[in-house]
Amino acid sequence: MRLRLKDSGGQSECGTLPPGKTTSDGDDLRCFALQSPVFHSATAALHRTKELFSMITSFQSRFSQRPINTHQPLYGRSPVHPPNNSAGSRESRILSCPFLLIAASVVQLTLSAAAADWTEFRGPDGQGHSQATQLPLTWSETENIAWKVAIPGVGWSSPVVAEDRIYLTTAIPVDADDDSKARHSLQVLCLKADDGAVVWQKEVFEHGADEKIEMHEKNSHASPTPILDGDDLFVHFGPHGTACLKTDGTIVWKNQNLTYAPQHGNGGSPALADGVLVICCDGKDQRFVVGLDRSTGQQIWRTGRELDPSRGFSFCTPTITETNGHLQAICPGSGGVWSYDVKTGEQLWRVAYGEGYSVVPRPVLGHGLVYVCSGFGDQQLFAIDPTGSGDITDSGVRWKIKKSVPKSPSILLVGNDIYMVDDAGIASCVDALTGELHWQQRLNGKYSASPSYADGKIWFQDENGTTVVVEPGHEYQEVARNTLGDGKSRTFASFAFLDHAILLRSETHLYRIQKAE
Repeated sequence: MRLRLKDSGGQSECGTLPPGKTTSDGDDLRCFALQSPVFHSATAALHRTKELFSMITSFQSRFSQRPINTHQPLYGRSPVHPPNNSAGSRESRILSCPFLLIAASVVQLTLSAAAADWTEFRGPDGQGHSQATQLPLTWSETENIAWKVAIPGVGWSSPVVAEDRIYLTTAIPVDADDDSKARHSLQVLCLKADDGAVVWQKEVFEHGADEKIEMHEKNSHASPTPILDGDDLFVHFGPHGTACLKTDGTIVWKNQNLTYAPQHGNGGSPALADGVLVICCDGKDQRFVVGLDRSTGQQIWRTGRELDPSRGFSFCTPTITETNGHLQAICPGSGGVWSYDVKTGEQLWRVAYGEGYSVVPRPVLGHGLVYVCSGFGDQQLFAIDPTGSGDITDSGVRWKIKKSVPKSPSILLVGNDIYMVDDAGIASCVDALTGELHWQQRLNGKYSASPSYADGKIWFQDENGTTVVVEPGHEYQEVARNTLGDGKSRTFASFAFLDHAILLRSETHLYRIQKAE
């Protein structure tokens, strides 16, 4: 029995197959399906559908007596970690089909029900993958713009989307002409997705004019991206406060107890897993990670960073995965990357990387590895096996590279390849299993936003409104290059996606980019 996963355009979404193989060769394709972009985006929804996954596990176990391997990240599994089947066993292929059929059905149902949802920084899987289709390849201020609305204040958080509503945060200066001396109203906006009209706008916190924070020119008081989970919206403004709102704007709880002294302002977004909101708090005075109860906002645990680099401040967003029976939060910071048990805050493992600091990129998962950038000062990209424990600096690193590694943008994993762009605009494609360089290309411009994979393309956005669209592959192939505004308006926020549209946030506006009907 054979399985072929296809996207809406009829193209295989199973990632990179071994030479000479196709999806019609009759091989057991579980490993390829699990590394595909389709599965990447479905994983977040599968985590929330525990009863369905339990049913799949039970069903597979009933027929094959083999439990699903949960010792590696659910998304990103690849041929380097094949299923535990006997080679060439026709029986094992047939017995795996119930799992494949049910899993494929769940994926299809999940994507059809939630294809438009973009629920956190870098999407529902946190990896920068979108299931949006029919996206325009060309646009300008007068072409393929469904709407453009002014956003008050300043913020570099990405929009999040559920159903027909868009949510984003902003910081609005009040009672002063000089932004650096003003009181700031820290607000949440809800907009209609179809026309950009404001549904509601609410102040959640304020930053007093007497609260001195050294703000970097590329940062804002509203840089962390919110998280949407059902009817709950979680917003984070660094030490100014964290809150949960209902999607109608009702405030459920506030927490203003995460006090530390940020360097250059706020940055990292929270992550949510198993009822715990995980937040990295890496200031110039103290460095720790906390877990808050999603229902009450109360602190469940707090774990300090035991390394003491010369520059301790960082701005990273945790990445969640399950390994060795632990739901773990991968949390880079200055000097190293740590894994913490989501429920208890217990440190599971650590890799030290010297004096890397001001870490921004969110870790990426795949092929049984976690990919981590070490930030400014000594920028490197590490491929780490997350199954170890304790200090795995020597034993857990599978490979590392230094050339043209981004300090601000996150990297992007598609199939067996990593795509990335450094802050100076040099884009690279490297092999995810070895770190070998496939190509490198100067895109021009400077980059802060993280790249995305959507509609079969790689999307790079620079700091001044230019987007470069590239075909994935082992040779650089530029498809399109588009600029919004005058080429000087700042665009630091990463893309969000819905249905057949791109949401791009500039310094002053939010755009819905979509093919004209």
